[in-house]
Amino acid sequence: MLRTRRTVSSSLQRDAKRLGALALALGASGSRVEDIYWENQLADQIRKLLRQQQDEALEHALDELAQSDTNAYEVLIELIETHSESGTVTGPDGQPWDALLIVAPLAAWTRYSIFSGPLTAPAHARLQQALHTDILAPDARLALLPALFSMDQMPRSFSETWRWMQNLAQQAVQGSEVHLQDYLLSEQVETAPMLADTRYLVGVVAAPAGAPLFRWQEDGGRPEASRGNSLEQWIAHTHEAFSELLPGCAFECILPDAYYVSNREADKTIRPLTLQAALSWLQESMDMPAETLRAVIAGCGESRIEEYRIGLTAKQSNDVIYGCMWPLFGPEVAIQAIDDGAETVAQISELLRRSGVREIRRIPGLLAPEHCEDCGAPYFPNPQGELVHPEMPEEVPSAPALFH
Repeated sequence: MLRTRRTVSSSLQRDAKRLGALALALGASGSRVEDIYWENQLADQIRKLLRQQQDEALEHALDELAQSDTNAYEVLIELIETHSESGTVTGPDGQPWDALLIVAPLAAWTRYSIFSGPLTAPAHARLQQALHTDILAPDARLALLPALFSMDQMPRSFSETWRWMQNLAQQAVQGSEVHLQDYLLSEQVETAPMLADTRYLVGVVAAPAGAPLFRWQEDGGRPEASRGNSLEQWIAHTHEAFSELLPGCAFECILPDAYYVSNREADKTIRPLTLQAALSWLQESMDMPAETLRAVIAGCGESRIEEYRIGLTAKQSNDVIYGCMWPLFGPEVAIQAIDDGAETVAQISELLRRSGVREIRRIPGLLAPEHCEDCGAPYFPNPQGELVHPEMPEEVPSAPALFH
């Protein structure tokens, strides 16, 4: 996803320029042998910047490549994510251990609140045991934070992600107790109420260097240890625990896996649920059935479509009463340039039609991703093609947040 440009110091610019040059060289490599050389060079530079908490240099390099060379951008973002979510630590036996930051995501939807916060000791123990039984390789060790996190409570930078990984990795290999207060962000923000939202278990899995981390890696990927089977077992063994944690909520479990890939999978899963939950809430709380609504879809981004915003209005009005985000990830962004977003817009439109919305309008072109300067909420498109602040009728009680 493209990032907003920022100003950095000359020293950070030098670091960013070095990263960009190495990423371009790796992108132009003609052999796996050369790939390894450039990857090692990049790894050293990235790890140095993560240790020094120099996120500005990492972000600046990504900004520049996003504008000039998307292939090198993808190369660099993949390596930055890899080295911030994984690493090698020394075990109590003095031997190297591979460590990976993982999340176990949930997509939840409700008319009420969606829990986030500390877990009871029994709930923590049950979920930890389920991870060992269903997801992790038999010899892997786990340090699991005793909380269910919202996205707002997760690391907000590459270096913060790296710090969580490093500290939890040491606790995993040493078998020491994990203290939640060591992982609370310095500026805790209250999680806004959402009709649909994601929640996460967060931990680190570690194993002797070269050994499997996950159950599906065993015995050459035998079918009975596939990701699909692991997910089925995980759902079966955790449903009761999650139901107790999320009263009044429907939820969908997503396969626990590496930090960034699981985050993206959770974001993709929540997209249709957010839209469906919004339509259901408008019908139940505002007596506005889907067939009385109009949906307006607009592609937004700085230089290419990075997300779609969906504004909902009454058929006879141009006032946006609610809005939903449909973010794009990885290859999805590039696809928009190829087909002008036809496939994604068709997917959103089909979901709206299945939910009962009959009048659907797409705004052509690219709109800037504007937000409210006062509250930070994103603007959503009205039928005139303008991005505006959603406005709920005053008589609507306990309105949820106007976006996801």
